[in-house]
Amino acid sequence: MDTISYNWTEDRLSPLGERGIVIRCGESLSEVVHQRVMSACALLEKGSVTAAVEWVPSYLSVTLFYDPWISSYEDTCRLLLQHLRQLNDESKDLKSIGTGNPPRIVTIPVCYGGKFGPDLEHVANEHGLTIEEVIAIHSSVDYLVHMIGFAPGFPYLGGLPEQIATPRRATPRLHVEAGTVGIGGSQTGIYPITTPGGWQCIGRTPICLFRPETNPPSLLEAGDFVRFKPITMPEYVELERREGKE
Repeated sequence: MDTISYNWTEDRLSPLGERGIVIRCGESLSEVVHQRVMSACALLEKGSVTAAVEWVPSYLSVTLFYDPWISSYEDTCRLLLQHLRQLNDESKDLKSIGTGNPPRIVTIPVCYGGKFGPDLEHVANEHGLTIEEVIAIHSSVDYLVHMIGFAPGFPYLGGLPEQIATPRRATPRLHVEAGTVGIGGSQTGIYPITTPGGWQCIGRTPICLFRPETNPPSLLEAGDFVRFKPITMPEYVELERREGKE
């Protein structure tokens, strides 16, 4: 499948404030659109747009922040389109324009249920499943990290099996602990910091996702894959100890 080819025209770009350009890569969430998003990021990573300062991928677009003292909006758009159009001619494979490395698969250990997953039983009841079946289904696939957002290091993960897709809670919690794994509709994710949240909480990982003292500070990045591994409470406690938590 041609995952890169796209009609890169002027109307795919739009200004965001005085220093931003939104690069629209598609109209609906899909793996093809995600490939375009990651391809645009790989292009920017190569330094193809000299005025680029940083860029932020999302579900359907990439926001490029540029230095207007180096290049005007019009000139930056012109150069950006020139390189984006080359994606169609030069490659149908993201790896050939990026680093050449395969996507990362990051294993995240999760202790499901109990005090760590107070909504696990609700998810099971909603779908006529046992708790064990929900755990088995949730940990049976690799999830694509579409983007990081909401809170620092929060991964929006695509690929949740339909059997356990569950609407968000009617009343959000005011306090969700860091490391909590949740389900929100057709997505799953991990709370990297303690924060309010409305997703169905099904477990918790002792792994720290947001590490402000490191560069980059987020353990996960768009384009990674997450694989959940069920663990027991003793295993959780030991991993938590290794992570340096109390």
